[in-house]
Amino acid sequence: MRAAPVTQTRSTCPYCGVGCGVIIEAQDGRITGVQGDPLHPANFGKLCTKGSTLHLTATAEVTRQARLLQPLQRLARGAQPVPIGWDAALDQASKQLARIITDHGSDAVGFYLSGQLLTEDYYAFNKLVKGLIGTNNLDTNSRLCMSSAVAGYKATLGADAPPACYEDIERAHCVFLVGSNAAWAHPILFRRLEAAKAANPAMKIIVADPRRTDTASLADLFLPVAPGTDVLMFQGLLHLMLWEGWIDHHYIADHTTGFDALKRLVRDATPERVAQECGLREADLLQAARWFAQSPATLSLYCQGLNQSSSGTAKNAALINLHLATGQIGRPGAGPLSLTGQPNAMGGREVGGMANLLSGHRDLANAAHRAEVAALWGIPAVPSAPGKTAVEMFEAAADGEIKALWIACTNPAQSMPDQRTVQRALERAELVVVQEAFATTETARHAHLLLPATTWGEKIGTVTNSERRISRVRAAVPAAGAARHDWQIAVQLAQRLETRLRPGRPTLFPYAIEPASAGAQALWEEHRASTAGRDLDITGLSWERLEQGPQQWPMPHGAAQGQSRLYTDGVFSTPDGRARFDASPYRPLSEPVDARYPFSLTTGRLRDQWHGMSRTGTLGRLFAHAPEPRMHMHPQDMQRRGFADGELVQVSSRRGALRVVLQADDQLAPTRLFMAMHWGSEFLGGRGEDGQPLLGINALTQPAFCPVSKQPELKHTAVKIAKVELPWTLLAMAWLPAERVLEVRQALATLMGHFGFASCVPFSNQVPLSDAAQTRSGVLLRAAAHEAPAPEVLQRVEQLLGLDGLEVIRYVDKRRQQSRTLQLQRTDAGALRLEALLLAGDTAAGTWLAQLLTQELAPPQPLQLLLTQGARPPGGAAPRSPQVCSCMDVRADSIAQALAQCAGSAGERLAQLQQRLGCGTQCGSCIPELKRLVQATDVAPTPETTHA
Repeated sequence: MRAAPVTQTRSTCPYCGVGCGVIIEAQDGRITGVQGDPLHPANFGKLCTKGSTLHLTATAEVTRQARLLQPLQRLARGAQPVPIGWDAALDQASKQLARIITDHGSDAVGFYLSGQLLTEDYYAFNKLVKGLIGTNNLDTNSRLCMSSAVAGYKATLGADAPPACYEDIERAHCVFLVGSNAAWAHPILFRRLEAAKAANPAMKIIVADPRRTDTASLADLFLPVAPGTDVLMFQGLLHLMLWEGWIDHHYIADHTTGFDALKRLVRDATPERVAQECGLREADLLQAARWFAQSPATLSLYCQGLNQSSSGTAKNAALINLHLATGQIGRPGAGPLSLTGQPNAMGGREVGGMANLLSGHRDLANAAHRAEVAALWGIPAVPSAPGKTAVEMFEAAADGEIKALWIACTNPAQSMPDQRTVQRALERAELVVVQEAFATTETARHAHLLLPATTWGEKIGTVTNSERRISRVRAAVPAAGAARHDWQIAVQLAQRLETRLRPGRPTLFPYAIEPASAGAQALWEEHRASTAGRDLDITGLSWERLEQGPQQWPMPHGAAQGQSRLYTDGVFSTPDGRARFDASPYRPLSEPVDARYPFSLTTGRLRDQWHGMSRTGTLGRLFAHAPEPRMHMHPQDMQRRGFADGELVQVSSRRGALRVVLQADDQLAPTRLFMAMHWGSEFLGGRGEDGQPLLGINALTQPAFCPVSKQPELKHTAVKIAKVELPWTLLAMAWLPAERVLEVRQALATLMGHFGFASCVPFSNQVPLSDAAQTRSGVLLRAAAHEAPAPEVLQRVEQLLGLDGLEVIRYVDKRRQQSRTLQLQRTDAGALRLEALLLAGDTAAGTWLAQLLTQELAPPQPLQLLLTQGARPPGGAAPRSPQVCSCMDVRADSIAQALAQCAGSAGERLAQLQQRLGCGTQCGSCIPELKRLVQATDVAPTPETTHA
């Protein structure tokens, strides 16, 4: 039988806000490959580690294990959900929502959405909640991501409109990165910055961040600003610009208002004070001010370091103040460009998909704006009462004020701060509906109803990236199982609610469910009409025009193409056309460190992971760069407190605690800690001394939020840290059939509560990406406790890992509560290979046994495997070094050996290294780390030439 042809479909990556174009390859209804779209202006064919492995997270095995494929109903709390038909599920949901609304009012329901939804999904939900149900309790996880950037733009420039574009990276003479580890969070843009710097070595790059991240490796000047002091740093820079005469008086006079008040405010931001409070050198402040102000074109790139703060709006506005004061805006290479964290946080804002917004960048608080939207939707009025934002919504549900929570495409039980409150909200709500593509999220475990949604490769619609560029999202394969598009679910729910809440009236939701392309286009057209005359006017951008390629807004009727830069004429989106200087005072941290909680914990991204890892967490190869949860601490702090690298510690805040392995990290300043935001209770857990489950990183973080943007403070938490004495330890790992990996990991995760600490992650044999078909996958469980758990717990672990068969050898010491169980398998060539292991009570030998397993090395004799103690294997082989390049599986030891054979400048040695090993030649995400390794390698000086 002839094989079906391979199809290619242009679409958009579902990860960060760079908005990379992708070409999806599919065959027989299955996604088989992905490549960067060379014609897409956001990435020109390049993809990062996450984007380049998208097809591997869409395999049949992942779909069977991780995807939610049919509606499910949980009949009792804690019970396993059972299948239910779509009609019955939507009928039940609409019936319960209508009852709650009738009994308690419209504000008793809350909808929590996601920046990963498409614009059409957002629009349908916004109309459903604010137009039909009659509440403004609709917010999204963009509140945790970009709401401070929104508020900062509106406070100064008058509209939520990033004024610069990606092309400005090449046009800039100075680039100021603040609170952004773009090297990991927005890798493709960082590649572009690297190329721009290489083409123009005179370009100055300034990086301000409490951590010396990979992004800082490109910096000409690094400013290790103390957590929470960004506003004071910006005010100090403006103070110096004023003192040195580096401001643009003509631009200020012609295009702005409010500068006199700002001048008075920054008078006290002297270099001495700023240097002391921000932890910076006065000379570095002066250099940064000079480069920023005197550069022919300065571009600022910033992200969550400014946004996720109780002073987030003030931080954003204070940075924009610098651009206005120096005229660094509205021209090529200049301007403040916020880097969006999620693929469609911008699109959600465009259609009003937040508690304080309405469609077309309208403000809920504006009566005229409400009237415009009411007329558009054909309803008497849009409710005027402010809606609950993310933190407020879950606090209200925890207090019993909100009775129903509808959660779509997000995982608040992992991502929201103050997890105890979130868990209480999910437990107390009368109705929790989770609309998801993945059945494996922590939030899904709390749902009364689970509704399957389509995901990347199946969805149809549009997204908008960080530079206001709208791209099409297209389906390459049919929806998996019974999954439906998010907008379809919203529309079908709305149509049922209409019969209960407004019977006999014409529908507000006349969109065709099938074909899906027709319904998506109808929603798009309605959204497009709502933008007429607004700052984001796209009345000139038809659905057919989008088929030809991405376009930036605004693109009003009659325009041939979108506008790449805003405010080129110095006219802003304010009533008088002038930008506003913001004179918000500097306020110290909302939760300062003190004697009881002396460390400042910040969170951020890993290079190869995404959000709560519901997608990336299905792929073992994406764990190689950061294999397990770790708390990072400066070596000096570790030495002072008597901690050792790899030791188990408990980190506690005023809200909760977690237990995690400690890792030395000299990229941090003393008294600061770092942990990746991704590690939730699906991967990291255990049970505390009080018997309560440990809930991952966001058990610690605080719900305090910016009073303007309502964005929570996720970048700073005051914590304390102490050793954890859990003498009984466990290490279990095994290779598994691909179709069982996720199932086994989930089953092991349910056992984590039997230990005082536990982590459970996948791993793989890390073949180069080009040989991905040869990948083997497995699961690793690490745990510790005061004493051994009940025997049936270890028996269950052995059973799940296949350690209960005939090819198992065992050593047991009941008196010491120690055991070692190993599974050996003979290959086709007749050699023995270690396939699974469980070390209980003493795991010192786990270092070399795990190495034997993961590298598939020939083991020593079985008796040596069982009885050799300590961290060194028989023969003394060293443990495998950390992975640096994911695409080509190149590790640090191989790089060190290759560098010993390279010569020349740092750039020449890097090129030789890439040629020898292939590292950094694919997605490029490892290049900053490669540069550090090159620079850290001593090179013998070239002998001087002697002349006779």
